[in-house]
Amino acid sequence: MSENNLLSLNSAPHSDVEEIKRRSNYLRGSLTETLADPITGSIPEDDNRLMKHHGSYMQDDRDLRNERAKSKLEPAYQFMLRVRAAGGVVTPEQWLMMDRVAQKYSSGSIRLTTRQSFQLHGVLKWNLKNTIREVNEALLSTLAACGDVNRNVMCNPNPYQSEIHEEVYEWATKVSNHLDPRTRAYHEIWLDEEKVIDSRDLDNEEEPIYGPVYLPRKFKIGIAVPPTNDVDVFSQDLGLIAIVENGKLAGFNVAVGGGMGMTHGDSKTYPQVSKVIGFCTPEQMIDVAEKTVTIQRDYGDRSVRKHARFKYTIDDRGIDWFVEELKKRLGYSLQEARPYRFEHNGDRYGWIKGSDGKWHITLFIQNGRVKDFEGYPLMTGLREIAKIHDGDFRLTPNQNLIIGNASSQKKKKIQKLIEQYSLTDGAHYSALKRNSMACVALPTCGLAMAESERYLPALLEKLEPMLDEAGLREEDIVIRMTGCPNGCARPALAELAFIGKAPGKYNMYLGGGFAGNRLNKLYKENIGEEEILESLRPIFNRYAKERHEGEHFGDFTVRAGYVKEVLDGQEFHA
Repeated sequence: MSENNLLSLNSAPHSDVEEIKRRSNYLRGSLTETLADPITGSIPEDDNRLMKHHGSYMQDDRDLRNERAKSKLEPAYQFMLRVRAAGGVVTPEQWLMMDRVAQKYSSGSIRLTTRQSFQLHGVLKWNLKNTIREVNEALLSTLAACGDVNRNVMCNPNPYQSEIHEEVYEWATKVSNHLDPRTRAYHEIWLDEEKVIDSRDLDNEEEPIYGPVYLPRKFKIGIAVPPTNDVDVFSQDLGLIAIVENGKLAGFNVAVGGGMGMTHGDSKTYPQVSKVIGFCTPEQMIDVAEKTVTIQRDYGDRSVRKHARFKYTIDDRGIDWFVEELKKRLGYSLQEARPYRFEHNGDRYGWIKGSDGKWHITLFIQNGRVKDFEGYPLMTGLREIAKIHDGDFRLTPNQNLIIGNASSQKKKKIQKLIEQYSLTDGAHYSALKRNSMACVALPTCGLAMAESERYLPALLEKLEPMLDEAGLREEDIVIRMTGCPNGCARPALAELAFIGKAPGKYNMYLGGGFAGNRLNKLYKENIGEEEILESLRPIFNRYAKERHEGEHFGDFTVRAGYVKEVLDGQEFHA
């Protein structure tokens, strides 16, 4: 970071979080001392802010709050730990490690996230260090899985384009590694590395990209390979659309300024789709990503965190300003964007043979929760597959799991285990269920206003008879639910979405694009289950009778006038 930029950050108005980062000595703070405190299972808020950059933050079991308060006990503090894997690709050995630490240190389940990461819930403070150590010994990391840095880089895991996927995955890994924080604090605190830097002098240049105060807010990058937009590329701060010409990766269209989060009742916050600004070659991609991150570092709002995301930086100054600033930092202009076409943003289930002769199967994992359910030993089955598998596991952006790169011989053995443990590609489920996603929400998320993961399956069971009656059981409709408007399951892009407003109450949205290229719009506000069902029955029936050939549900709800098409993110609340 330049001296002028550092001076500007020191003198400009900034939030309390900026001050915490500024004083932290590159994310060290007092975490070492805090973690050693045996008196409480919690940590101070300043250290909790820093913990996010190390891949974890403090939660408590909200189901137990009242009971523990009555007994004059502190809340049931615990930690969520997120494990990064660029593009969601891990080895069978790494899968077994996640299974082991989940059983040993957390709630006993693994959560596959919408950013192709792992989450563990219920990790106690005393177990954090051992958990992170075991993750690192398996060559994975929690560093930068949360916090004001670039998060896990997403990329298309679809095996039917495996040669292109492999190349895109390699670029995703390269850009992820390039944008990793350089501070040694992570290794000192969690891995007992000897301290290298003791000074709190901010002139000590330890972070060549981020600087001593990192980014104003989180930053997200996703790479999509048309015709599949499973990474929801337009929801990313920086989206890269792979352009394939004559069977080769020619480069990437560059899209900037997406983001899903908002705040109920605050019109200055809104979800937004990104804008395509040009094309770069594969060799230019890392440079484009770095310079984009540094622009956000230097110009993002550090005084109001709700206004600190990259989309607001671009909206405040204009897309033309950003293009010119990027050109100045790169030393060259992006080329003109090249043609592409997205057809959907879902997963392809079942067995698929890749172009290299290897086999891949996509399994349906409802809401990404991997555990043994009654009559459905999902976690045990995947554990047994990992013991014999010599390919890879790929976490999809839709919270599902691909068992990839299996030989024909191993395919037969894997299929026997799939049958033995009743694992499924979801073929017997409704298409609505196969296209559903929910965030974790209650009881662990402190932001949740309503249920999500625990409620969406029950709602789907009540919606499916309506679809059966209308003849829509096999009609793909993208449905998403979150417990708050933070946007973790990317609800603003769904054809049908529910965002929690209060216990048992949701805002209902319609009209998102089936391929993840258009925001939906508020249809009804603060409604419960009864009104949800009453509202959707006539809409489903009309869609079944009046839709055009090939017309998707989101497009129909716009054409039929239930909502107007969203042309700008700020129309989301209208």
